[in-house]
Amino acid sequence: MPVNEVAVIDCHHHVGTLEAHGMIFSLDDNQKDLQGADRDLRIAVMSRQGVDQAVVIPGHGYLRPNGVADTRSVNDAVAAFRDSAPERFPAAVGIAEPLHGSAGLAELHRMRDVLGFVGVSIHVRFQGVQTDSPLVKALVREAADLGLVPFVHAMDGVPDESIWRVQQLAQEIPETTILVLDALNGVEQARHATIIARETPNLVFDTSFAYHYMFVQAMIDAVGFERVCFGTDYYSMLPDPQPSVVLDHFEKHEVDLEIRRAVLGGNLQRVLGLH
Repeated sequence: MPVNEVAVIDCHHHVGTLEAHGMIFSLDDNQKDLQGADRDLRIAVMSRQGVDQAVVIPGHGYLRPNGVADTRSVNDAVAAFRDSAPERFPAAVGIAEPLHGSAGLAELHRMRDVLGFVGVSIHVRFQGVQTDSPLVKALVREAADLGLVPFVHAMDGVPDESIWRVQQLAQEIPETTILVLDALNGVEQARHATIIARETPNLVFDTSFAYHYMFVQAMIDAVGFERVCFGTDYYSMLPDPQPSVVLDHFEKHEVDLEIRRAVLGGNLQRVLGLH
């Protein structure tokens, strides 16, 4: 617990290759276990960064020539990854594809009942729809009924993932918390996110890609520290990410203990029902 003795839980770790972006990692001659190599490197990166635990999510850029079977395969893989080091990876989030229709809804049930997932990840730049598509709305309503938390990506510069579309989605399930990923990754985007946050109380935001702490502070000032979760958007087999502006700020400045505990892990534990 390096950040002033506060446990740090990263809400945003992707596991798996990313073929859609040409990112396909492989083993060197001394490695035999791909999952084990990924796990060991990830834990080493987390330790150097000062992160105690991480919630794992499949990468969305996977190939899917076999449709639902491919989605099940990446979900099974991330469940196995979680189970390989539960002290480091206490929870996993899966994928259900909106374009799979009723089969995607069925995968939500398998994710909860068989794999023990805590949420479903939506990243429509890889899914062929828009965040406020009726197909996505149907999926998140089903997820909400099952108690699965939607993790919704809102990458700056991707019109299909615009933050206002996330708001439209959130209004479909106003009693269910949605964790918004990547929303603080640009000046205009971060400003827009704080406005949307004031209007949409069931949205909680991660800190991934916030390149200055002022964006995080603006969100805290707008809606309170209870609606901010630490995240880095780390992917498999990559080198250390850039130092987190949140961890750096908390290390160098006197920040109230309640705020540090909440942002660095407590809020995520509350949203996901972790203990």
